[in-house]
Amino acid sequence: MTLSPSPRFRPKFLALPRRVTAVPSEARHGETIEAHSHPWVQLLYASEGVMRVRTEHGVWLIPPRRALLIAPGVLHELTMLSHVNMRTLYIDADAAASLVADCRVLEVSPLLRELILALALEPVDYPPDGRGGDLARLILSELAAMETVPIAVPWPRDRRLQALCAEIMGRPGSPRRLDDLASDAGASVRTLIRLFPKETGLHYRQWVQQVHLAHAFEMLARGEGVGAIARTLGYASPSAFTNMFRKLLGRTPQHYLAEWRGR
Repeated sequence: MTLSPSPRFRPKFLALPRRVTAVPSEARHGETIEAHSHPWVQLLYASEGVMRVRTEHGVWLIPPRRALLIAPGVLHELTMLSHVNMRTLYIDADAAASLVADCRVLEVSPLLRELILALALEPVDYPPDGRGGDLARLILSELAAMETVPIAVPWPRDRRLQALCAEIMGRPGSPRRLDDLASDAGASVRTLIRLFPKETGLHYRQWVQQVHLAHAFEMLARGEGVGAIARTLGYASPSAFTNMFRKLLGRTPQHYLAEWRGR
């Protein structure tokens, strides 16, 4: 997809007060933060709620206990898929140069979560030699150890493939045949199948599975059961959906559902 910087966007800082700066905020369901970029690394984390982030290269759905690291200069647009309590970290590019080249979804450990929440309570110009500075150093250390979660949905540049991908993203469980989707997109099935790995790095079925994973995380974060998710995404049974999920992520959806319900 093509993004252009919004002339209406106003950055919170012209220069970072500290190497790691935490900013707490809240956003309403449906609220959008228009396309923009930063000269520093950004960590988008919601202690509650689900966000969707779009860049020119992909789409990410970010539920609780996950965060998105965004490299300097990457244009991104945010949409709130629920009420969101956000805790954003802005990190000096030199301090986080090895952490991210584009975007990464991270598993947020309980320790990292508490560090982020604690730093968000400090003033943005906290004394570097005080508690805020200690928290910032611990955050950088913890970020370097965080596991990447493979739930990105890479986005193509070819307009025909974009039309097909937008239809699938909008209705991930649709029973419509690929022949019909290809006809709507104005290309043959063979052409689109050939374009998928070239444009996204994934084969068609792999790309669809990534869409299903992203939507599944959104629904799990809302507390929806595995059976309802399987039906919504068009799987023949909850076990078929669970097998796909576990094969790609190494954990079952029930694991994440229990985690979020426990919170």
